[in-house]
Amino acid sequence: PSPSSSSSARRRRCVCLTTTRQPDSCPHSATHTQREMVAAVRWLALALVAVALMNGVDAGRDFYKILGVSKTATQREIKKAYRALAMQYHPDKNTEDPKASEKFQDIGAAYEVLSDEEKRKTYDMHGEDGVKKGMNANAGDMFANMFGGFGFGGFGFGGGGEAQVVKGHSITMQLDVTLEDLYKGRFVEILRVKAATKQVPGTRQCNCRHEMRTQQLGDGRFQMAQVRVCDECPNVKMETVTKELDVEIEPGMTDGQEITFNGEGEPHVDGEPGDLKFQIRAQKHALFHRRGDDLYMNMTITLADALGGFSTSITHLDGRQVPIASSSIVSHGQVLRFEKLGMRNFHNNQKTGDLFVTISVEFPKELAKDNLQKILESLQQTSKQTPFNGLDQVGNAK
Repeated sequence: PSPSSSSSARRRRCVCLTTTRQPDSCPHSATHTQREMVAAVRWLALALVAVALMNGVDAGRDFYKILGVSKTATQREIKKAYRALAMQYHPDKNTEDPKASEKFQDIGAAYEVLSDEEKRKTYDMHGEDGVKKGMNANAGDMFANMFGGFGFGGFGFGGGGEAQVVKGHSITMQLDVTLEDLYKGRFVEILRVKAATKQVPGTRQCNCRHEMRTQQLGDGRFQMAQVRVCDECPNVKMETVTKELDVEIEPGMTDGQEITFNGEGEPHVDGEPGDLKFQIRAQKHALFHRRGDDLYMNMTITLADALGGFSTSITHLDGRQVPIASSSIVSHGQVLRFEKLGMRNFHNNQKTGDLFVTISVEFPKELAKDNLQKILESLQQTSKQTPFNGLDQVGNAK
């Protein structure tokens, strides 16, 4: 076109943008309007992200303050602070303080986030709300969370339904603990060496499956065939990592009970790692035998103790001395019951079992005739034998 015609076209475009003519009367107005809308959406998105980044860190609880550590604290410092505070504010030790349970929950929530490197990064950038919403340190993911469901495909954040996530194999390991551990509670440090996936440059085929496809061969003729379809995923490699796990043995836990660490099992290249489970295996105790929340033990006493009463003490599972006494005559095989000296109930630590002591009377091997005659006279009993079914009385406490 000639310079004059080019100038005329420019003038026509200016007129289209500045006059009040209808948009469909100018071929350039629709394109211009779309560009203005895209630009406005971009600026709005940037403004929303800026506000979220400024306000996100201040939202929710201050986990560093709760644990009493600095923002540069190491994992060992965080773990040490958590242990001390968890023992200090455990509800079992603060039964009269109604705020102890809430404090204990805050301590657990703070440790759960700060002990995980990825969650800690998210918390540092977005605060507690970011952790709850599953945000991460990538601002692009934040855009996706905001606009993924509204069809802003031009930004590169496509929507879609949730796919079923596959998981690696779960691992179950036995953990030997003492009866003292189950009575008082304890933290056990486990050094976990495992394989983990790490993202590397490039892509790979993943989530491959077979689908049926229909192909038209001609008029009224179709053919169905099975084809292999794969997705394209980021490339990964396996590497060995070491992680220290704190296994909490809670008071009242039982033999065979499991403690689960989500995501600490075997990895899966196309999904999430499985779980790691520790199964409690209680070791035999030298003095006590546990049945549910109750403790059982045996005690041998002399004939003099059985007749005249006795008083002694035993060392309980927490190290304290517990008195065991009887002021009345005790028979051989009798079971003495002492309330609230058993195990704590796992589901309700305010509930405690009992201690049952089975008495065995040790008779003298021989007696002098004079002493034996005096004992028989003092008993004032005649010879008597009564057969009975003793199995019906086994386990009855008196």
